[in-house]
Amino acid sequence: MYDLSGKVALITGAGGEKGFGRAIANRLAQEGAFVAVNDVAANPYGAGGWGGIDSVVEEIEGNGGQAMRVLADVSNADDVDSMVSEVITRFGRLDILVANAGSRPGKDRVPLVELTEEAFDEVQRINVKGTFLCCRAAARHMVGREGGGRIIIISSTAGKRGVARFSAYVASKFALVGFTQSLALELGPNGITVNAICPGFAMTERMTEIAGALRGEDETLEDKLDDMHRERAESTPLGRTTEPQDIANTAAFLASDQSEYMTGLAISVAGGNVMT
Repeated sequence: MYDLSGKVALITGAGGEKGFGRAIANRLAQEGAFVAVNDVAANPYGAGGWGGIDSVVEEIEGNGGQAMRVLADVSNADDVDSMVSEVITRFGRLDILVANAGSRPGKDRVPLVELTEEAFDEVQRINVKGTFLCCRAAARHMVGREGGGRIIIISSTAGKRGVARFSAYVASKFALVGFTQSLALELGPNGITVNAICPGFAMTERMTEIAGALRGEDETLEDKLDDMHRERAESTPLGRTTEPQDIANTAAFLASDQSEYMTGLAISVAGGNVMT
């Protein structure tokens, strides 16, 4: 366990019931952090019975923690600056940023010769520009108050090796690994560590969208999901796919003082499927 008592964390893209953001938010709250959860909409996936970021706040407060919700489009600079200001107004500071928000897969998961400029740009707008804007706003506060901090960027194992039909996504996730290294060099003298987590295949809401984009004409969504899950589990040395809690556990470590001498890393959390 890690003691994050008195620390303030902001997690973007936290509205999914099955996503990394929810798991990270709950884990950091369990460690004592005050948590702000963000998404572009209160319930971005509209799942029945699930209330999006309001449900995440309720979970945290139900377990005795303190949390707030903040709506913002991470690719909009004004939204991002307002989001960070809201968090600081409520909790007085920002110590930990987890840049988790990502683009919705679909039109970008096609062969390059079919990839439109609009689909490519949309992925970069959210994954790359959105991460840049969130990191910039958080870093300005952290540097200005001279209190150090932790920035954790969610990349992907697709940020370390290419995947056919994922060129737009892969380009964005490789960009985040390089961005992490540059920020680590810049912000290290200010006591701010910057690390990336590279998750492997996980059964989040996004995976359903990916399966829908990749399935054949005669293949059901459920069959495609089952096939993707089985194939990845079988090809992974530890015999299963990534769980959101695996990412949350890594984020908790990187947010803690136990990782204070680690920066500029892109850590694969993929059961050995990717080992670099």
